[in-house]
Amino acid sequence: MANTTALSVMSPDGGLSRYLTEIRKFPMLARDEEFMLAKRWREHEDSQAAHRMVTSHLRLVAKIAMGYRGYGLPIGEVISEGNVGLMQAVKKFEPEKGFRLATYAMWWIRASIQEYILRSWSLVKMGTTAAQKKLFFNLRKAKSEIEALGDGDMRPEQVSQIATKLGVLDAEVISMNRRLSGGGDASLNVPMRADGEMEWQDWLADDEQVSQETALADSEEAGIRSSLLQTAMAELNDRERHILTERRLKDEPTTLEDLATHYGVSRERVRQIEVRAFEKLQKAIRAAAEDKNLLD
Repeated sequence: MANTTALSVMSPDGGLSRYLTEIRKFPMLARDEEFMLAKRWREHEDSQAAHRMVTSHLRLVAKIAMGYRGYGLPIGEVISEGNVGLMQAVKKFEPEKGFRLATYAMWWIRASIQEYILRSWSLVKMGTTAAQKKLFFNLRKAKSEIEALGDGDMRPEQVSQIATKLGVLDAEVISMNRRLSGGGDASLNVPMRADGEMEWQDWLADDEQVSQETALADSEEAGIRSSLLQTAMAELNDRERHILTERRLKDEPTTLEDLATHYGVSRERVRQIEVRAFEKLQKAIRAAAEDKNLLD
């Protein structure tokens, strides 16, 4: 991308606290200004326009990267990977679609960070199924939801609850929990600088303007996800839709036995329908996302 060289000076390699301070100086873009810059980049490959779009969203990358502190990787490297995703998003952004760059970029930023984490953790050695990747990135949240907050082994009933929710085996939850617990979370009370004047939590609070941007992006993304899901669900027949909803979309999934009784079939047959419906749903969501220009 034409503006990659210009952005090299904004790498966290020179010191994270300094980097976080510097990127706060870049102003946010109004919707109309963002639209015009995006048009200039798409129609004329104006590198300065691309540069302004990227720098105005560096704080968004840092905020997203902070959500991946618990994997034991240098946060500066995580931010750098997120910046790569941001630049890809700017390169492919189509303002005519109607949503803001922040909403579009969040998909690319997270994808870039997650790919880096997966590479760094050598997930290939422990399996690369969709369910295992889902477990990798959702275990901490699932533990928080059931208040299993410690780093040690969970109780058997907690393991089973998470395994059911994420569609994996109990043994996989135990193994992943032990693997992730070794990384350790960075405390938000650790000083960012040697003088102790500023802690991580102070930076995360951030100014109201950035909070508004993040809130807008979250809101727009939630709306897009909901729309994609509704579109994809329409591709399923009534039985597939019902079984998938009961098994994958409820906080407390319905058991295979209950659904087998409801439909007068075996538990294995219900499981097969669930797996097939989920595969169809994933394919439909990807197709809908591509139509909306949310995937490469």
